[in-house]
Amino acid sequence: MASVLFLIALFLATYLGFALLAMSQARHWRAVSETAEPSCTGKLALRIGGGVWLFFTLCLALFRDGPSFGALLWATVISMAALAVAFTLSWQPRLVWPLAALVCFVRPERMKGKKTIMNVYWGRRNYGRRKHNGRKRR
Repeated sequence: MASVLFLIALFLATYLGFALLAMSQARHWRAVSETAEPSCTGKLALRIGGGVWLFFTLCLALFRDGPSFGALLWATVISMAALAVAFTLSWQPRLVWPLAALVCFVRPERMKGKKTIMNVYWGRRNYGRRKHNGRKRR
């Protein structure tokens, strides 16, 4: 029973690491929080945090099973966790929102009424197209 709980904890820690790495990218951050992307220091903090969590899971796997099977276990767990993060971000990115709020101290009520990237993009009048003075384009 303890080994099963350890594997679940190892998977969740690896999932957290990959989710932090994914949220350091602007596209995934906007999908999760619908706010402007974090600052450069915020991105750096997310990347360092993700790397630290992945290194922590490597150390846990090596400590639990030794270098031979621990490395194999870690490779398997990071593959499964990366796939789980990819599926979560593609199907239900809002499920990662509590993680974003916890890590970056962003509360949803702080963002009410502020300009977000999506509002700025969809609020433009011509959506980036040039006007053609009534002429038809060929």
